[in-house]
Amino acid sequence: MPARPSLRIGHLSTMYHTAFLLRGSKILTDRGIDATWELFPSGPDIINAMHAGTIDLGYIGLPPVIIGIDHGLSLACIAGGHVEGTVIIAGEEIHPLVAYNSISEFLRQFSGKAIGTPPKGSIHDVIVHELLREHGVCDVTVKNYPWADFLPDALARGEIAAAAGTPALAVTARRYNRANLVVPPDTLWPFNPSYGIVVMRRMLEQKEILLQFLSAHEDACELIRHDPRSAACIVAKTTGMVDPDFVMDTYRISPKYCAALPPEYIASTLKFVRTLHELGYISHLIGEDAIFDSSFIRSIHPGSHHYNDGITI
Repeated sequence: MPARPSLRIGHLSTMYHTAFLLRGSKILTDRGIDATWELFPSGPDIINAMHAGTIDLGYIGLPPVIIGIDHGLSLACIAGGHVEGTVIIAGEEIHPLVAYNSISEFLRQFSGKAIGTPPKGSIHDVIVHELLREHGVCDVTVKNYPWADFLPDALARGEIAAAAGTPALAVTARRYNRANLVVPPDTLWPFNPSYGIVVMRRMLEQKEILLQFLSAHEDACELIRHDPRSAACIVAKTTGMVDPDFVMDTYRISPKYCAALPPEYIASTLKFVRTLHELGYISHLIGEDAIFDSSFIRSIHPGSHHYNDGITI
């Protein structure tokens, strides 16, 4: 009997990614695919693992992918998963965005202070740098941490005045009275692609296994949208770190899930390209064809995207 196809998958601790759903259910194994899963601190770490050849597929924010391509890696984003997944949290001394007339005014209250983010090149790092650059705020430091999980403690210690990260960061801060959500995800960078499914381009030759994986990924996205409570229970059990209500709160803060790669997703990614070039993170502008291969997901998800449809509560 021939061996079942297998994938080595790198993922993050981000619980709204479909990784935890596929790990904790039979959605993927029912398609005849075995997977080994490896947890990484950040997207740049996944890119390093792909370069080393230790994983086949990764759940990654698009800025680290663009930086990897600029450094010579032959990568392709073959599906989406979620958009608008960056929030900013801060303590009581920081006023929320709604208290100001503009994001420029909001950012100026950080003068002489620091905003914490995951590692340099992560999507959260890039968004904060672009906001400061775009609004001409020059006296704010961006302090990077190797794990996003370090941000709440850094905020509590006063090392940073605010932190940018995933919606789970806001849920953690609220549960333990450490900070408040001061900028929600839909106001920072419209339709920013918080993660995609990325492979080395040599994997594109393994068409059947990628199509089967993307079919499972799409089903997992649909489970989040239509039955988030069931999805939350699976995620909570798989992580062993949070309860279903924690996951549900995360879904509610940022409810835009789909596996498609619509024009809005691609256009927002190309805005990241320009930002990364202006920040000096990449040496040249990189085009759509060098980043994406949409042919696989179009065969799995041929219709309109569902990012703006929200979730069923």
